Amino acid sequence: MTPLPTGFFEQDVDRVARDLIGVDLTVDGVGGIIVETEAYDAADPASHSFGGRTARNGAMFGPVGHAYVYRIYGLHHCLNIVCGTPGSAVLIRAIEPRHGVDVMRDRRGPSRPLGQLCAGPGRVCSALGIDRTLDGASLTQPPFLLSRSLPAKTVSVGTRIGITKAADRLRRFGLADSPWLSRAFPTDHIATQHE
Repeated sequence: MTPLPTGFFEQDVDRVARDLIGVDLTVDGVGGIIVETEAYDAADPASHSFGGRTARNGAMFGPVGHAYVYRIYGLHHCLNIVCGTPGSAVLIRAIEPRHGVDVMRDRRGPSRPLGQLCAGPGRVCSALGIDRTLDGASLTQPPFLLSRSLPAKTVSVGTRIGITKAADRLRRFGLADSPWLSRAFPTDHIATQHE
């Protein structure tokens, strides 16, 4: 597998969010194929960066290809990848677990169904051992590894999940018909062939 170059993340956030579908993500060798993402930028009212730079969202304005990790509801961590325009990042919503599944089960609970290990951003971080200590870390260096996996795929595009502002924007991307999504795309979703 070929690691993604730093230049990959310098693209527009929506392009990166779409192109991350089918990429293999691991943290210390534990992870799998990214099957669902969401795009956010500083002009987006739903984005943490919308009001400008703060102590919490500082990583979103830092170097591209780095992690922005935040805690939601005081319980769950969420992993975002910083992109080209300052204040833009891609939220990793779901992965297909492939590497270190036993480790993921230990972290998430051995009785969890395989399909629920990494279906949702909080579950992804819990399964991969991601917390605020990785905020600002480069995703092109250990413990992270992002590499090409699926050569071609069909990507579904739809509205984002769990937000109230700018909820109608088509900024959620997913591997079409994947059983590993956090939530299926509506039947009237937009599907585009992408390599």
